[in-house]
Amino acid sequence: MRYLTAGHSHGEEIVVIIDGFPSNVKISPDFINNELHRRSLGHGRGERMGIQKDDAHFISGVRGGYTTGSPICAKLKNPEWGKWSAVLDPFKESMVERVMMPRPGHADLPGILKFGLSDIRDVMERASARETACRVLAGAFAKLGLLDMDIQISSHVVQIGTVSIGSYDLNSVNNELSDSSLTRCIDKEVTERMINEIEKAKLKGDSVGGIFEVIVKNLAAGIGSFAQWDLKLDARIARAIVSIQGIKGVEFGIGFGSAKICGSDYHDQIYWREDIGYFRSSNNAGGFEGGMTNGENLVIRAVMKPIPTLSKPLNSIDVSTHLEAKAHAERSDVCAVPAAAVVAEAVTAIEVFNAVQEMFGKDNFDIIKNSYACYKDAIKKK
Repeated sequence: MRYLTAGHSHGEEIVVIIDGFPSNVKISPDFINNELHRRSLGHGRGERMGIQKDDAHFISGVRGGYTTGSPICAKLKNPEWGKWSAVLDPFKESMVERVMMPRPGHADLPGILKFGLSDIRDVMERASARETACRVLAGAFAKLGLLDMDIQISSHVVQIGTVSIGSYDLNSVNNELSDSSLTRCIDKEVTERMINEIEKAKLKGDSVGGIFEVIVKNLAAGIGSFAQWDLKLDARIARAIVSIQGIKGVEFGIGFGSAKICGSDYHDQIYWREDIGYFRSSNNAGGFEGGMTNGENLVIRAVMKPIPTLSKPLNSIDVSTHLEAKAHAERSDVCAVPAAAVVAEAVTAIEVFNAVQEMFGKDNFDIIKNSYACYKDAIKKK
């Protein structure tokens, strides 16, 4: 499957088109809308999240509750469009003042330089993380297919600002537990400390970033490929997550921590048991070897920078005069790490589903599912 998104942050609606998604996947609109709702949660989100309730409106590709194999088109409406229609009308010249002070850390300045634009709003409307709602929608389709094959994807926040969680049982992490926390942290005491960290930043007119973790459970070994660079599944997932607005780094397993230890301590030793087949006693590699899954949980961490739109703006330049000015201030979040984790689940699901399609068939989900089940049985006996 592949997908394209279109639309502006404050536009009338945003749209996603999903192509190459197989037929015969049962679709639950409640599941999809709940995924969209999960993206809007988290302490530190702006007031817009209280106004904008995303419900997907399906145009094509789904009939009678099942996908048909045709391109899927869905849209998310903006309930505030009436306030912005005069600003973003496709043909009438906007009567509002142009945005001329780029925000450090945002796409503003390189965007207007690249496209030769005279109003930063033409960049910020598309570069906004509002677009990620479409990715969550597309990812929900992939998740539904994966869940039907008992492949589960969850996430949780492990750090916000200087506050981080200590040791925890990876197997206990699930979205029901994460979503019950205002910061999507599975530790209640750490959740409260994270909330305080966000509130401190808010009082200063500042923002705060953090780290989240995505976990994929029950995925068979051998998904992905070592044969070509662009078929390596870990590389595809890394690219997809780094493409999320604000993400500055990705690691698998213990990631950068592997630089501190020797190979004899890092590599996950291999064992075999008749009832389960091959397994490891550790998972430092995060479930990947040679660009392929190795049968252990996929463990992916990513770091999100502090949001660049600040209520106490940083120094900038008025691009119309080149005089010093304060950066543009726009309604924004103080912290969006919990939401970014949900988006990362979605794009991870898409990449995993793509790799499964490439290995077991692209068009008919019944064939894909049966082939995957046969493959799992075969490698268990090998």
